[in-house]
Amino acid sequence: MHDHRRLGRELDLFDTDPLIGAGLPYWLPDGATVRHALEEYVRTAECRAGYRHVYSPVLGKRELYEISGHWAHYSDDMFPPMDLGGEQVVLRPSLCPHHAIIYRSRAHSYRELPLRMAELGGMYRSELSGVLGGLTRVRAIQLNDAHVFCTVDQVAEEARGALDMIRRAYEALGIAPTRYRLSLPGPGGKYVAAPEKWERSTALLTEVLDGSGLPYEAAEGEAAFYGPKIDVQVTDSAGREFTLSTVQVDFHQPERFGLHYIGADGAKHRPVMLHRSIIGSVERAVAHLIEEHGGAFPAWLAPTQVAILPITDAELPNADAFARQCAELGLRAEVRGPESGTLGARIREARLVPYQAVIGAKEAVDGRVALRLRDGRRLVPQPGHEALARIGALVEAHSTELWNRAAEPAVS
Repeated sequence: MHDHRRLGRELDLFDTDPLIGAGLPYWLPDGATVRHALEEYVRTAECRAGYRHVYSPVLGKRELYEISGHWAHYSDDMFPPMDLGGEQVVLRPSLCPHHAIIYRSRAHSYRELPLRMAELGGMYRSELSGVLGGLTRVRAIQLNDAHVFCTVDQVAEEARGALDMIRRAYEALGIAPTRYRLSLPGPGGKYVAAPEKWERSTALLTEVLDGSGLPYEAAEGEAAFYGPKIDVQVTDSAGREFTLSTVQVDFHQPERFGLHYIGADGAKHRPVMLHRSIIGSVERAVAHLIEEHGGAFPAWLAPTQVAILPITDAELPNADAFARQCAELGLRAEVRGPESGTLGARIREARLVPYQAVIGAKEAVDGRVALRLRDGRRLVPQPGHEALARIGALVEAHSTELWNRAAEPAVS
């Protein structure tokens, strides 16, 4: 069983300091590399799916969250307001009110819908000290968030598209969902009182799940305060289940913020707001990846993708030249020379690196490398540019495979 808190520190991915504060981890260079690769994957996937990216501030006036309903239904999880120039401002607990304001700032026609707006943005939750731990429960969160403004007739298709993006992301990350959950409201006053809206939004998500063929379970008391959700559940190394990805239907905030679009009839109509997150919070996603893979990330996500191991000092110039070739292809490579220990020691030290390129006297003569794969396979020496072309293709495809069938036979 892998504990991401222990591994994250051992592998120099992240750490915490009491002077910064509980629930506020900082990212070390290797962890920042993993995070950056994950964020770039998400941005690229969203762009290909027709999303447009925005930036919005992490602060907002208290009035903003009173309109959205967060202040009435979610204030216990928010940081206290700060007095600023006669106004009260709040660290945001969610990005959706900002995106509603951005949508409202311009006139929209039905021809623009669905309008897909995405952001990897910061938000803050006033978590109690007793529940904080590693990257899974933090106070400063980087959220992969998006909102689709669309007509009622477009909701099902957009929700199905979001689920497909989540499926493809999980394949690339090498993780699997534990189950799908239809999260519904429960008793109590924490939900918006609008029975008709709840019925419509629940019916839409049920239609999507039933049509997808995905097995799911309904769970009362797990909805957002403004609407039901499809939650994609995963399980951590300790057997605890949590939500990583989500798709939500919201009729509430478009009404509260007075959102509209001009229909084909020339009249104003209210859009539906679909909330969608592929990987949820970056912190929680990376925590799960550390535990799932034990630090042996898929090659496209690994902090160091190629460890270059010259056998003696004589091969250092060849190793440096190979490292430059890696850099030109956008691959993250590191030369680990004889000064770091014996070849065996360096191979053991690089056990989590997807590819180890050994360069000895024979390989140096004609620009070859002897590749060792992280899973223990050893390939016959081959030209360096051919090895990098194959590695680069797998990385670009976000594959979880280390090698393909077109490779030379392994060393016997």
